[in-house]
Amino acid sequence: MNWQISKLNDSLKANIQTQIDIKTKPLGSLGQLESLAMQLSLIAQTHNTELKAERCTILIFAADHGIADAGVSIAPSEVTGQMVANFIEGGAAINCFCRVNQINLKVIDAGVKFPPNIQSEHLINQWISAGTLNIAEQSAMTLTQATKAIEKGACVAKAQIEQGTDVIGFGDMGIANTSSASALLCVLLAQPAEQTVGRGTGISDEQFECKKALVQQAIERVLIKHEKTDLSQLNSLSMFELLAELGGFEIAQMVGAMLKTAELGKPVVVDGFIVSVAALIAYKVNQNIADYFIFAHQSNEQAHLAILNYFDASPLLQLNLRLGEGTGAALAMPLIKSAVEFYNHMATFEHANISAVG
Repeated sequence: MNWQISKLNDSLKANIQTQIDIKTKPLGSLGQLESLAMQLSLIAQTHNTELKAERCTILIFAADHGIADAGVSIAPSEVTGQMVANFIEGGAAINCFCRVNQINLKVIDAGVKFPPNIQSEHLINQWISAGTLNIAEQSAMTLTQATKAIEKGACVAKAQIEQGTDVIGFGDMGIANTSSASALLCVLLAQPAEQTVGRGTGISDEQFECKKALVQQAIERVLIKHEKTDLSQLNSLSMFELLAELGGFEIAQMVGAMLKTAELGKPVVVDGFIVSVAALIAYKVNQNIADYFIFAHQSNEQAHLAILNYFDASPLLQLNLRLGEGTGAALAMPLIKSAVEFYNHMATFEHANISAVG
């Protein structure tokens, strides 16, 4: 797949900055909202579209992971399907945040092991298989499945944008998906499991040690399979191969959805650890996508900061979140709407007949 993601047109920056500076406020007084308005305006103007954030959508990608059977999480795989049902019925944290902020919510079944028997306009069936295989013992999925997952993710993002979505935020649901994300990050940043594995939803010390050992085992399996001796040598793998070895169906579909969102000229609002790993993989596929990333918050998961530092990102929020579901992305949407509103409608000194202030 060849992703045609436009590099943002930096020649537009001077004019956009002027439009920000002539608003009725001291220079720079809106802080990070001003840099956010700059980024959003650059995206819109590069694609010759109107700057809007009227219709915001959160896409939650859900799937299960074979490594869950090894006891790396506080919950069994059945909970993934149960939480999907909770999302559809409106009872989760993400539902609360979407309701109060008027955000559209869609849940994508990318590979839930025990899917709920529910029909809803908010549930999109893009099921590939009943969860991945155990990455500590074998490849998570086939290369064909990885490719199919990326393509399906791209399709759902395209459909949302064609239906009028201005901004897409990304969330995840999947028991044991922090294990998959940590293993992927080991390869992406050439770091051992000790540095990428966190406690996820709050596992015990014993489970934590087991989780680190199993993720390290998964990495060693991939090294042996591809006849490599060092993590840095695995950069020869394509992102499709990496996802097939260590990924989850929800992570792979997110990668495709992010790439398509950026290709179509819309902002990509990145939630916490899992979603940020997907963002890093998307970046490895096409580096221009970094221009479209808005990092919603800094997660409490230990390795999330490493990803933020990799992108030199300044997340909009720091709330010690570690829930997933796209909750951080939903909480960041009002800031995005506010940045668009002040850029589009805040009076200038000239129009308000006010003397400019420094």
